[in-house]
Amino acid sequence: MRKYAIIVAGGKGLRMGADLPKQFMPIAGRPLLMRTLDAFLSYDSELTVILALPLVQMDYWADLCRQYSVDYSSRVLVVEGGATRFHSVKNALSRVPEGEAALVAVHDGVRPFVSKDTIAAAYDEAAKSGCAVPVVDSVDSVRELTAEGNEARDRSKLKLVQTPQIFQSSILKEAYHQAFRDTFTDDASVVEAAGYKITLTAGNRENIKITTPFDLKVAEILV
Repeated sequence: MRKYAIIVAGGKGLRMGADLPKQFMPIAGRPLLMRTLDAFLSYDSELTVILALPLVQMDYWADLCRQYSVDYSSRVLVVEGGATRFHSVKNALSRVPEGEAALVAVHDGVRPFVSKDTIAAAYDEAAKSGCAVPVVDSVDSVRELTAEGNEARDRSKLKLVQTPQIFQSSILKEAYHQAFRDTFTDDASVVEAAGYKITLTAGNRENIKITTPFDLKVAEILV
């Protein structure tokens, strides 16, 4: 099946405390978003990437590509993002042809350290079961807030969810026909609400979501 990867990059950098959106911030001399794109483009030479960006950021992105002498035009289709992550994915998904047997990954633009093994395992599982969501174990103890206060939970039964979350295109398209809900925090929650079961695969610990200045310092070390 043909493979697509939707990269969602609509952040405003509010938690980063900076004017520059976090996806454009440099990590060891290269913009974060470019590192994310490179992770997928190097995984499979035939992969098609659909990059969802806010309309107001498209000119800046084009300038960045010129500045770094990078031409993604042959393999990366840039589309306008929406008001929420849900709407950005829905807009990008419309560029995957109807009726085509394909696998579609959805990945956060600010997760540049996803490994090839994580990507490959998720694509392989989605081809078999219809969907795949990479996760890692929690290394911290976990407590749940309750009406009475809080209670300890068995961390061995809890997983930390990452991206790329990969689905057969027919499943993802059907799921995104639903109306938006505040409970849709990722694509797995959208697909699960449409009645599908979610299969988990192994993620990689370095596949962090960069949202704060601390994360940026960790990213510099990982590079």
